[in-house]
Amino acid sequence: MPECPELHLAGCFINGVCGGLVFTGGVERSAVGRGPEVSFRSEAYRISALARGKELRLTLSALDPGSAPPQDLVFRFGMSGSFRLCPAAELPRHAHLRFLTRESPQRALCFVDARRFGSWRLGDAWQQDRGPCVVSEYQAFRENVLRNLDDKAFDKPICEALLNQKYFNGIGNYLRAEILYRLKIPPFEKARTVLEALKDQKQERRKKDPSMTLSKKVKLMQKNPDLLELCHTVPMEVITGEKQLFDPEHADNYSAFKNWLQCYLVPGMNSLRDRNGRTIWFHGEPGPMAPTGQKPQKKPRKKRAQPKADPETQTPKVQSLQCECCPLPTS
Repeated sequence: MPECPELHLAGCFINGVCGGLVFTGGVERSAVGRGPEVSFRSEAYRISALARGKELRLTLSALDPGSAPPQDLVFRFGMSGSFRLCPAAELPRHAHLRFLTRESPQRALCFVDARRFGSWRLGDAWQQDRGPCVVSEYQAFRENVLRNLDDKAFDKPICEALLNQKYFNGIGNYLRAEILYRLKIPPFEKARTVLEALKDQKQERRKKDPSMTLSKKVKLMQKNPDLLELCHTVPMEVITGEKQLFDPEHADNYSAFKNWLQCYLVPGMNSLRDRNGRTIWFHGEPGPMAPTGQKPQKKPRKKRAQPKADPETQTPKVQSLQCECCPLPTS
């Protein structure tokens, strides 16, 4: 399922390939698309995109503002949604929404979703019950978590809490596994127990050095990242990787993504189903809130496969992570 790095990279892709394009006419919708008809029509318009957590907003803006008001659409990608730019005469299967260019031969920006769990809605509003984005709104995200630790959402195991989009907007199944693995946190440790420790750490830092500068804070984060910091920096590794791991024009980059993974689906790791039926991958003990009646399943190692190094011997990859669309964390 696409998580915040895929949505962010989709937005970068759209802004990159559509920045110099002019689109024309109406918006075409497939008969089975999970979203409303888009009545917007213009002889000449541009498309821009902005991602936030697990949502992406497209804005259609007429070159002549008087001819048509701007139209916003907010997308959720479901299990398999993505955007592609392709020749209009060679549309991919499952292209459920299509925006046609004014050039000749025409091309189409398509929302493609083979499994049809993705959807869109009209208007510019983000989904109301989603919290700040872990990538683009890090400081607000961190504060939203730490000031609401009394919420019953944090009575649950940390692996389940990490999928709660009210607090961890953008985190999904592979990101939660990678984050917990790097910190050697058992996935079924109580969420409040894990996160209250971060609150105490922050107070201790302030006592020790109340005048700490922003640059020092960032350096300290890079050296000893905590769970909330990794909720930002681990997605940023995917976004800023040397190879675009989710580039719509280079689907073969999935092999690079598999090599980047340290825990999720990795041979030798354990797995359990959480109380929502989602599989969590981990190393070591599951923790005190592990579901009863289940035995951890271990993914078999392939012949001659090299096991991933123990997280204790690894240095978190948080150096030089920067994207022009995303601020660095500042806490």
